[in-house]
Amino acid sequence: MAIYQETITLSPKSRGFHLITSEIEQALLSMPSTETGLLHLFIKHTSASLSINENADPTVREDMENFYTDIADDKSYYIHTYEGSDDMPAHIKASLLGSSLTIPITHGKMNLGTWQGIYLGEHRDHGGSRRIVVTLYS
Repeated sequence: MAIYQETITLSPKSRGFHLITSEIEQALLSMPSTETGLLHLFIKHTSASLSINENADPTVREDMENFYTDIADDKSYYIHTYEGSDDMPAHIKASLLGSSLTIPITHGKMNLGTWQGIYLGEHRDHGGSRRIVVTLYS
């Protein structure tokens, strides 16, 4: 088994859910081609997340943002507020959604479903650039 790894940096994004499938595909192009394997993605932040969901209709991403905003934002009992009112909700959303994904590689490409795309969940109002460790097991 061979393991290849690199860290990519995503440009800053607004708060919400963003399709980053193409950025991950670009990272794979810089790695040795593999017919069959596993791709592991890990985001190195506590206020952003990774998930897989609908890649066609952008209203799904809006609904996701609205749902997580509804359950986590503007709670009067938060103590961790010195980094801003969006910080504690961002930590909660990141914990709920997760910091890593594992995707099969088949015939040299990510084996995602027809309607699946990789989401970056940006949970801060001004989160800045985000780093993702991309590891390919072949």
